[in-house]
Amino acid sequence: MNSFTDNFTINGITITAQPICRQNEVLTPDALEFVGKLHRAVADRRQELMQARHARRNAISGGQDPRFLPQTEAIRNDPSWRVAPPAPGLEDRRVEITGPVDKKMTINALNSGAKVWLADMEDSSTPTWRNVIQGQLNLTDALERRIDFTSPEGKEYKLKAAEDLPTIVVRPRGWHLPEKHMLIDGKPIAGGIVDFGLYFFHNARRLLAQGKGPYFYLPKIENHLEARLWNDIFVLAQDLLGIPQGTIRATVLIETITAAFEMEEILYELRDHASGLNAGRWDYIFSLIKNFRTRGPRFVLPDRGQVTMTQPFMRAYTEQLVRACHRRGAMAIGGMAAAVPNRKDEAANQASFEKVRADKTREANDGFDGSWVAHPDLVPVCREVFDSVLGDRPNQLDRSREDVTPDDRALIDIASTEGTITEGGVRLNIEVGIRYIESWLRGNGAVAIHNLMEDAATAEISRSQLWQWIHSHAITDQGDIITREWVEDMLDEEFARLERFDGDRFADARAIFEEVTLAEEFPTFLTIPAYARFLTEAREEATEEELVAA
Repeated sequence: MNSFTDNFTINGITITAQPICRQNEVLTPDALEFVGKLHRAVADRRQELMQARHARRNAISGGQDPRFLPQTEAIRNDPSWRVAPPAPGLEDRRVEITGPVDKKMTINALNSGAKVWLADMEDSSTPTWRNVIQGQLNLTDALERRIDFTSPEGKEYKLKAAEDLPTIVVRPRGWHLPEKHMLIDGKPIAGGIVDFGLYFFHNARRLLAQGKGPYFYLPKIENHLEARLWNDIFVLAQDLLGIPQGTIRATVLIETITAAFEMEEILYELRDHASGLNAGRWDYIFSLIKNFRTRGPRFVLPDRGQVTMTQPFMRAYTEQLVRACHRRGAMAIGGMAAAVPNRKDEAANQASFEKVRADKTREANDGFDGSWVAHPDLVPVCREVFDSVLGDRPNQLDRSREDVTPDDRALIDIASTEGTITEGGVRLNIEVGIRYIESWLRGNGAVAIHNLMEDAATAEISRSQLWQWIHSHAITDQGDIITREWVEDMLDEEFARLERFDGDRFADARAIFEEVTLAEEFPTFLTIPAYARFLTEAREEATEEELVAA
């Protein structure tokens, strides 16, 4: 572990982590000065917005349902404004592959045949210092075509020709996550500013020279003021490097329930830099549970697997998203197909692929311009579906979806959701939650569990459902009342079934899972205490301010 004397400071930024190989290529004095300027420009506003999240959540838990904002009605009613036209490399987004920025995934994603690669520094990437820095190196190495390598098993990984590679869109961390290994005046820089700033500083001009640009996915945004903060960072970043305004393009994930009430406003705030919205379905469900967790039976969902995209509140969300995007000239990107092919079970594979095909067909017919997959084998499935709808067109921005009526009540019509809570659903939430956290603690944030590629959102839904079911005294389809004691008993049983191995982190994973599931107070994100306790060089507890404000 690093001691205080190992810290070093460059251009006002103190680095507290043990150095890793080649980090001086990323943490150059000029790059750190750039990141420092971004941080200082917005640090106070970011803290104010985190406090505003807390206040909004308290209002909702106290009985105040979110509605469309009366103070932004003029923006919604003004038919004249549009976002910037599609940027080079983002005109056709019919299939996007997502995944972390480790070396193997970088090559596989870039060779997948997808139109876009979401290079993920957020929910599918554990934010260890090594992953943060190595991810930056891998992205630059990929752009410079020097990332080829041979695995210990002798398998060669090499990039295809440049013209066959997808457009890279980087997803930095959300506003709530700190980077505790980079400090200014003793306080951590926001992880999202670190991820965005280092990538933009080192690669913006390189990307422009290659005929594309610095493009980003923005996660966990909760309202249009948080989008405005990102827009101000974009303006400053472009000015500092002398790059034309509007070069950056951002796609915002609508993955919080509050953001769903402000979709057009979010596009408006980013309009010179906006390229679209994405239906981030899993985090959206988590956000809904988190915000309405104490509001009683009206907001209790059935088993996670039964909360499909055809449930009424999810249909309202996706259809209103397409309408908002196309009304403003922005792309609408569909949700994740998380299936992971099992090459040992062809029948299971075919059934899984048919589910994916049906899901993508629904999205394409609803007007989405493209969609996400988690595995290269799903790229042809998604592409085939969108090809059949789009034909030779790069997108379907011309489908205005004016047949959809904006309806803020429909977005939280949870009572119409069909389904049941089962003991099997309780057990699955326990098992998957612990398995995911265990892998996350070992540095792997994208985990195949039961033939599905899971990221942090899965663990968040799993533990949030359990917390809500316990506190609302939910009843299973067999008439059992879900109590803390009953869940604890099942947790013991499910934990005993896990296959242990040398070096596993299941004990730590269980401790985190119990803390965020069984505590009387609800931690807003499991990643905050997990990061503070296990991933920082100086192990510590997450501060009360971090746990509350996020």
